[in-house]
Amino acid sequence: MSVSVASEIVLDDHGVTIDDVVAVARGNARVVISANARVGIAATRAHVEELAAGAEPKYGISTGFGALANRHITPELRAQLQRSLIRSHAAGMGAPVEREVVRALMFLRLKTLASGRTGVRPLLVDTMAAVLNAGITPVVYEFGSLGCSGDLAPLSHCALVLMGEGTATGPDGVEADSAMLLKAAGIEPVVLEAKEGLALINGTDGMLGMLCLAIVDLEELCDVADITAAMSVEALLGTDRVFAPDLHEPLRPHPGQARSAARMFAALAGSAIVASHLDGDTRVQDAYSLRCAPQVAGGARDTITHARLVAGRELAASIDNPVVLPDGRVESNGNFHGAPVAYVLDFLAIVSADLGSIAERRTDRLLDKARSHGLPAFLADDPGVDSGLMIAQYTQAALVSENKRLAVPASVDSIPSSAMQEDHVSMGWSAARKLRHSVDNLRRILAIELVAAARGIELRSPLTPSPVTGAVVRALRRTVPGPGTDRYLAPELFAAETFLQQGGMSLALSEAGELL
Repeated sequence: MSVSVASEIVLDDHGVTIDDVVAVARGNARVVISANARVGIAATRAHVEELAAGAEPKYGISTGFGALANRHITPELRAQLQRSLIRSHAAGMGAPVEREVVRALMFLRLKTLASGRTGVRPLLVDTMAAVLNAGITPVVYEFGSLGCSGDLAPLSHCALVLMGEGTATGPDGVEADSAMLLKAAGIEPVVLEAKEGLALINGTDGMLGMLCLAIVDLEELCDVADITAAMSVEALLGTDRVFAPDLHEPLRPHPGQARSAARMFAALAGSAIVASHLDGDTRVQDAYSLRCAPQVAGGARDTITHARLVAGRELAASIDNPVVLPDGRVESNGNFHGAPVAYVLDFLAIVSADLGSIAERRTDRLLDKARSHGLPAFLADDPGVDSGLMIAQYTQAALVSENKRLAVPASVDSIPSSAMQEDHVSMGWSAARKLRHSVDNLRRILAIELVAAARGIELRSPLTPSPVTGAVVRALRRTVPGPGTDRYLAPELFAAETFLQQGGMSLALSEAGELL
């Protein structure tokens, strides 16, 4: 997706923003540790070292972990304790996750380390920043996190690379031995000391990073859905009057609904196609998939706003267990539990599924000559000889069905672990993984509606579309041909998906001077 991002992010002793996460994950922004943060990190580390030298056991500093926390670890074994923690917890399986996800989770963990609440050395913080800035990306696997006690396996695979172990990809995307990549970048592997292994892995950073990326993607896809819906309304000879402002905010004050309705109303302004049937049309109302588009997209917008609120709170957090408080106390806590994040990840999967579902209904209506008000069956050139977009709708329906399955919540499916010490977990990582698939599917669903609606609009010629929808059709036609005889369709659908993924629709509107 095309986004404007900062080139450098400075970490201080405060939270970061969603835009910061995107800048590092997708824009390869450099990460810098502020002088103020360094003072706090060093002061907290000095206190941790005092505690490590003391006789009283402190969890994560001089004890084992989880169900093994009752074991007191003598000083000579503590470095081994930290190394053993990372090696044993780097137990992921499955396919490697995306580079942007790994960069997001590393950045967010680094943000917490820089907060001065975890007790790590400045050296560790500097090394993690150097790895990110060098474009070295640890290989992290699909399965291994239960979303509680932190995203343990994913973060452990990242920590392993800091130690010069495991594998990673370099700036060229080629997987290689981590020690070799660190050496090529001039980065010395870290020998972990007391508390540092635990501090590297005890956070919600993976699920939170994926939430941030999904929020940005879904906000853009809501904008796309408003335009594809307007194009479908236009192609189906629907009315724009139901999108008039006085039917929305004054009567039903949901801000997302008002925004989507206003965008659709503006998108259809000046359409000769819409104007062509203002008189003499016997239809009283359009179908729900047309008339209620702002209500559905608006509900999605308001849900995303709620998710932004939760993400913002989590981005301001400093999650570790134990945590070093400003007064010097080292306290155990349960802030690593991912429930708040997991719930909104599941909520967004519902939104994604429903936004795709209503788009598919509009596409099906465009292809059905009994309901499309004069368009050829399946928008084919010669129906019967040509099948037109018949099977594109099959693909769209398959994607919609898949998203309905992905909308089943992961956060209700707790499963106990660690000999029943960790007897309730959030499954937030799983919620995030399925949401990523759902968002990708939604983009494909909207791409198919875009292809169908654009073809429907052109088949209304010589009637002309609105300035907004016309600009989108013209931009799409740079890579996706218009109506005609049947041809190899998959590349065109992929091109439409790429058009949306790279921000082609917003660019087309900007070039046309249309600000919605």
